[in-house]
Amino acid sequence: MKKPIKKTWMIASALTIGMAVLTPLQAGATSVEPTNGVTVQIEQQITGTIKGIYGDGIDLKGRDGKNYYIGFYKFSDEQIEKMNLVEGQEITVEGSVAEDYLDFFTFEAYKKGLPKEVTEEELTKLEKLFNETKKLQKELSKEMTEEELEKKFEEIDKIHQDMYKITKPYILANWEPQTFEEYIGDYGFSEKNIVIAEHDKKQLKATYEEWVKLEKDGQEEKANEKMDEFYEILQPYLDELYPPQTFEEYMEDMELDIPAETLVELKNIYEDARKAEKDDNPELFDKLFGEFYDIINQFIKPQTFEEYMADFEFEVNEADSKQLKQLYEEILKLDNKEEQAKIDEKWEAFHNILEPYFKANKEILISASKVTINSQEYLPQ
Repeated sequence: MKKPIKKTWMIASALTIGMAVLTPLQAGATSVEPTNGVTVQIEQQITGTIKGIYGDGIDLKGRDGKNYYIGFYKFSDEQIEKMNLVEGQEITVEGSVAEDYLDFFTFEAYKKGLPKEVTEEELTKLEKLFNETKKLQKELSKEMTEEELEKKFEEIDKIHQDMYKITKPYILANWEPQTFEEYIGDYGFSEKNIVIAEHDKKQLKATYEEWVKLEKDGQEEKANEKMDEFYEILQPYLDELYPPQTFEEYMEDMELDIPAETLVELKNIYEDARKAEKDDNPELFDKLFGEFYDIINQFIKPQTFEEYMADFEFEVNEADSKQLKQLYEEILKLDNKEEQAKIDEKWEAFHNILEPYFKANKEILISASKVTINSQEYLPQ
């Protein structure tokens, strides 16, 4: 029943694109007013507890009770690794405010991951392309239609391809592919006592080595075809390594009280769906699993309002809580198939009541320029 409320649509698009950006605020500025109305000093010092770790950033609960997202894009991967960040750990951060998640990844940060052989002229071209993608990302809007968003992502993807054309020769020159033995060993066939037949192994090795050569020569299309050949040979062994779940295994963790006759019906649908998957019939697969979950949903006990609200880190006042509970319970009584328009309308009203709480608890975005953990200081290199 739970209708998810995403942290922010912008961070999702930034992660999908693979590029986000942090530009320092103007020199001489002393403070900035974020959208949630909290004034934060430039290069403010914040001490708090780590709530979540996301590679190049963390969620931090400040001693001041505010929520922060700290970006470490100025730091190298090696420095972040040395920090040995752990949830629940207390740290102190100094940094400047960013207005948007997209402002966390500057060209300087992007440049750190480039091969050293890239020329100054190529860096100039890359920076121009990088800034074009940043501009397009800033134009993305949740008000856009699906078609408009798709067109914008296509533009961004084309620029990424142009950037890759510049860096690709250097990446390939520095690429040290795994040996066939290392590559095949990573699957763990031996741990499951799965033995690849000698003639298949010989063919796999030859195909893999041809793929490496094609990749190094920059012949991507032929390399992809060769890898398709590789997996066509390997597929029976992968099927043995990762056998599809039986109906009983699939249902094991659901802990639902379903009558025996309904379980028989579900098992038949499940096995038909798996057959459709094996036959590469996605339309039938989706249709059957739709039927499967239409039946399952009848036996899923929805969360109570109190359980639903327990997932949020903030508390709502009594008057709002009363309205929210009434809306939530009205939603539960509506038929998911026949009254979807009413359900959507009530969810919208529900979220409109919660919106001020989300704004008040919105994370303040900070670009870290100094980190202190257990008296150990880290500065960008």
